[in-house]
Amino acid sequence: MRTLTSVTFGASLLAASIWSVGLAGQANMVQTHIGHVMESFNGTPMNMGLLPTAMAEARTAAQHAGLAAKSTTLAMMQTHAGHVINAIDPTIVAQGPGLGYGLKKAATGVATHADLAGKAPEASAGVKTHSMHVNTAATNVAAMADEVVAMAQRIRASTSMEEAAKLAAEMQMKAEQLTAGVDADKNGAISWNKPEGGLAQSQQHMELMKMAAGS
Repeated sequence: MRTLTSVTFGASLLAASIWSVGLAGQANMVQTHIGHVMESFNGTPMNMGLLPTAMAEARTAAQHAGLAAKSTTLAMMQTHAGHVINAIDPTIVAQGPGLGYGLKKAATGVATHADLAGKAPEASAGVKTHSMHVNTAATNVAAMADEVVAMAQRIRASTSMEEAAKLAAEMQMKAEQLTAGVDADKNGAISWNKPEGGLAQSQQHMELMKMAAGS
């Protein structure tokens, strides 16, 4: 009887231990996905976080959009337009000054992992709320990135300096909005929501998500 009781007690302890480990693993998934966004992600340049990668690629895109707008020849304008595309989506233009990962891919990754953090079983109400905000803003960035690429492609295909110059000025503005966001409703503030949210709003709400997660 004593042996049977000991075995039963031991089995109960083992089951409780496995249950506790399972809960800890679930809780850690929130931190894991936050870490992927903010700190480190396998496959990015130097394994940077997805958000820092997106920020770096956005800076490069904005820089070369500005250079395109200042160009005095169509050829130079088209060269910088190609550099903009490379920073946003190197699957379209493989060579250029970007990191080789691409803003669009990084922003999409931010949206995905923010969403996964919010869907983790142990995610708090605050984590869930801000994960939705980050997901929306980062998804909006990816959509805006497509608009910038389309403008850059039109510049590359243009045979008119006048037409290309107008497109380059608009592309510069749009490229800067990838990070800053845009006050679409002209209310004096930029929200995380579509079509306003940029990478800055993604970062703001990632910081709030980290606080909500206790990290």
